Amino acid sequence: MTNTPPPIMPDRHRLGRLPHLVQWLLLIGGSLVLSVLLHDADVPAALLLGPMIVGIVLGTNGTTVAVPKSVYLGAQSVLGTMVGGAMTAGIVTSFLHDWPLVVGVTLLTLVVSSALGWLLCVKQVLPGTAGIWGAYPGAASAMVIMAEAFGADARLVAFMQYVRVVIVVAVASTVAGFSVDPALAGAAHEWFTPFDIGDFALTLALAAALSIIGVVSRLPSGALLLPIIVVAVLSITGMVDIVLPEWFLGLTYAVIGATIGLRFTPAVLRHATFALPKILLAIFVLIAFCAGISVLLVVFMDVDPLTAYLATSPGGLDSVAIIAASTNVDLSFILVIQSARFFMILLFGPSLARMVARRTRHMPKSS
Repeated sequence: MTNTPPPIMPDRHRLGRLPHLVQWLLLIGGSLVLSVLLHDADVPAALLLGPMIVGIVLGTNGTTVAVPKSVYLGAQSVLGTMVGGAMTAGIVTSFLHDWPLVVGVTLLTLVVSSALGWLLCVKQVLPGTAGIWGAYPGAASAMVIMAEAFGADARLVAFMQYVRVVIVVAVASTVAGFSVDPALAGAAHEWFTPFDIGDFALTLALAAALSIIGVVSRLPSGALLLPIIVVAVLSITGMVDIVLPEWFLGLTYAVIGATIGLRFTPAVLRHATFALPKILLAIFVLIAFCAGISVLLVVFMDVDPLTAYLATSPGGLDSVAIIAASTNVDLSFILVIQSARFFMILLFGPSLARMVARRTRHMPKSS
């Protein structure tokens, strides 16, 4: 007997037997109801969590619908545009002033996540380099794309990445919920405030163009990464005024949440269930370590606790940005730490994965 998972067979039972229109109505209607309930309960990132939870329920019960790739890439680009638009000259100044701290925090997180991934590979919890790619705390979609490009099992990487995203989002939202004044949370969601239609149209055109260029350029997670870079430069220099109404951002969050949730299909779960306990242990160790770093930031840098926690949280840049945008925190500081870690993983991740692959290539299969 080996630790090889059972073969994956197409699963079209239960919800998959329903017409696609009915499945879409279940996804949209369920997401709307749960999002409203979570929002009324003052849960941060309710429009991300609601569709994510509904997507998980549908995905693990055999649904056959999926958010179109072009829509998901567009949502990533809008989110990247929002993140880039939040960048200011103050962020650059903050990075230049605190660059030893930023680099130190990101290096520590990268080392610990790499060690956890290496253990998963050595213990053959996940085959090949899937463990190390799954342990990297970056934008989940980027890690899956890069893992597949470097020969790892993208399904297992996606499983570990999105399990961690769900856990981190749930934990971070809970922590944020204890720290957010309900009045502030309500004020953050004034859905239909007046906005400049011309600037909104320009923002959408910019996001669409950068999404297409990001995809064509084959840059890992280019639809998210390129808007962050380009819009950040344009925003810092004052060349553009990014306008994204709350209702439109809400739709963007819902698309991202539903896409993450629907990826939890029965096939992926069957393929990785045997490794779930050890994967969960690795995830909680990483969360606890990052929380420990946040305590150091609070004690030695006088950073407020919620800002420090979200800055070091091992979730994806996109999901953490959504939670941070709905809370009263120092968004600039959070984006500096999260962006630096993301770029560092893009820079060093492939080399570390190759090293793990070389060291585990000739190891005997565990029984």
